[in-house]
Amino acid sequence: MAVSTAVNRWRATLALVTVGAAAGCGSGGAEPAAAPQPVPSATAPSPASPASAQPRPPSEQAKPAPDLGRPEQIAQGLDVPWGLAFLPGGDALVAERDTAKVLRVRAGGGNPQEITTVSGVTPGGEGGLLGLAVSPGFAKDNLVYAYYTAADDNRIARFTLDDGGGRPEVIFTGIAKAGNHNGGRIAFGPDGMLYAGTGDAAQTERAQDPASPNGKILRLTPDGDPAPGNPAAGSPVYSLGHRNVQGLAWDADGRLFASEFGQNELDEVNLIQPGRNYGWPEVEGKGNTGGGKYTNPLVTWPTDDASPSGLAISGATGYLAALRGERLWTLPLQGDTIGEPKAELQGKYGRLRSVAVAPDGALWLTTSNTDGRGDERDGDDRIVRFPAP
Repeated sequence: MAVSTAVNRWRATLALVTVGAAAGCGSGGAEPAAAPQPVPSATAPSPASPASAQPRPPSEQAKPAPDLGRPEQIAQGLDVPWGLAFLPGGDALVAERDTAKVLRVRAGGGNPQEITTVSGVTPGGEGGLLGLAVSPGFAKDNLVYAYYTAADDNRIARFTLDDGGGRPEVIFTGIAKAGNHNGGRIAFGPDGMLYAGTGDAAQTERAQDPASPNGKILRLTPDGDPAPGNPAAGSPVYSLGHRNVQGLAWDADGRLFASEFGQNELDEVNLIQPGRNYGWPEVEGKGNTGGGKYTNPLVTWPTDDASPSGLAISGATGYLAALRGERLWTLPLQGDTIGEPKAELQGKYGRLRSVAVAPDGALWLTTSNTDGRGDERDGDDRIVRFPAP
């Protein structure tokens, strides 16, 4: 598998950041180095949560989510579908975690077409072929991006669709892997940069380590380099202090929201701002902000009710796919705040992994009952489509 020069540049940057961090430690080396990313001062405001936000006038309050409408089954018999991304014409690309296959599902449904099997994928536990993203310039470059677990790490690669997948070009490596907490969601933002949600790979200290790409949201150029304008020059880190990010979505005003697995108590949705520290492992859910060092989530749930994976936004509504909670949470968005979440489809389809808005405005939802943790039903796993409101 080809490895781009961007990977080598990242390795060199990581070495420099690590040396700098080590130089900042005392002789005993017990205290972790301070992160180079800016953090809010003790007086800087954190994004408001529904519980702490000032009441809004009725005209400004978040509107309830529109009715989901009548569901239509688009595909069935899938093997742990994970990544879900749309081509400009409305067809979807779906990643099967354990088979490493990329499937094409027509906008109108039907039997999925196998496009390629991504080479180098080493499935196991929560790892395998995970997130997919379609290049913003797909009409010209025909590129598709994939986040996957390899033999030694998690990595990001890209391939062209017109040659059947070909031999993927690896553009970013070195994201530590484990049986769980591999993150895996990737998406292009409104700025044309590639964002990646990573997990701490079961080593909590990585989330606060500025030299580790784990427990972070990364912001990269399409070639895999640290994006210009990141909080620390030459670093891919956009935000830190995350446990396991698996959902990324932007609203119409360009605000980035992310869903994150908690440990034993609280799952969360965060409003992501560059350089902010979201507290893991010092804080799970809402808690002590460390004098302004940590940013609280907008909304939390007990882990039994969520275990959040995919996140999508349509208009003023966010949609959160819950695995353990076996439901779709709708989130009324109002600027930097979230109104009272509402549970939909509770128990109807089992574990829900990915949710995405198609080019025609329809909402697509994938189940995850064949992943070893769900109760498999006839026809699983499946993709369900809800028409545009």
